[in-house]
Amino acid sequence: MSEERNAKLASVEAIRDGLATTDYIASRGIGTAVYVAAQLVKPILVEGPAGVGKTELALTTARWLDLPLIRMQCYEGLDEAKALYEWKYGKQLLYTQILKEKLGDVIAGTTGLEAAVDRLRDQADVFYSEDFLEPRPLLKALRQPEGAVLLIDEIDKSDEEFEAFLLEILSDYQVSIPEIGTVKATVPPFVFLTSNNTREMSDALKRRCLHLYIPFPDARTEERIVAQRLPDIPERLNRQLVHFIQALREADLKKLPSLAETLDWARVLMLLNADQLEIEMVRDTLNVLLKFESDIEQTQGSLVEMTRKAARETEGRPSRAANA
Repeated sequence: MSEERNAKLASVEAIRDGLATTDYIASRGIGTAVYVAAQLVKPILVEGPAGVGKTELALTTARWLDLPLIRMQCYEGLDEAKALYEWKYGKQLLYTQILKEKLGDVIAGTTGLEAAVDRLRDQADVFYSEDFLEPRPLLKALRQPEGAVLLIDEIDKSDEEFEAFLLEILSDYQVSIPEIGTVKATVPPFVFLTSNNTREMSDALKRRCLHLYIPFPDARTEERIVAQRLPDIPERLNRQLVHFIQALREADLKKLPSLAETLDWARVLMLLNADQLEIEMVRDTLNVLLKFESDIEQTQGSLVEMTRKAARETEGRPSRAANA
């Protein structure tokens, strides 16, 4: 690891301050997890509701540390060929056609079919060399000479067999390729695995990772995030929309609005030139926050009270300028 990178990762506060320069507000828990992962060279399994910044943490870390980001999106049926490597079969076939005329030279002097096959078998390894290898995300991450940030996104969507396949990489930052041998990282990648908790991860995978749970942010933190991402947002609007969303998260909904929806809604309200929450505007834009029609219908009856309550709870609070 370079001296500059070492300095950036020297302490929990240095990490929190550094991530803040790239517009990521990291809690002390997040800063601690990144610090420990860097010092112990361990992957981080980041869990939590969708849209709270799990993937963004990996993206931001790559930007901040000036490392290449290598992302592998997981899905059901993902296998070794798509994740690690595959052979360039088209290129192998093309070379076979081109070299047909050389086959006579290769088997010259052999007597009998068995001897000719043995001679050709000795040449077959040429077609399973680096020249014909197509690296996929995992192998690319291991081979980065200066290191990389490897994002294994939504690991809970993959099969248990694929999860088991990852164990060697997560333990030793190496992988075995039968035709070539063991490939080991010169500089281990900084690995983030994200999960939306659609299924339980195995004990073997959890043992190899540090665990980080990112919950929905509290109101003050969410206001800071909105203000940092959208510096032109009116302060009153920021406070009111955050308190409205915080109230929504206490309801029994199929999908609670996440931080991603908060930012989207804030952008929509700014686009509509709002400087505070108004009931009709809330009703017209509720589909930005809630993704199921049943949730929208369930919320309609309490919109007036929730909007007024958000306005009341933000009255009398000191402004950001005063706090500064």
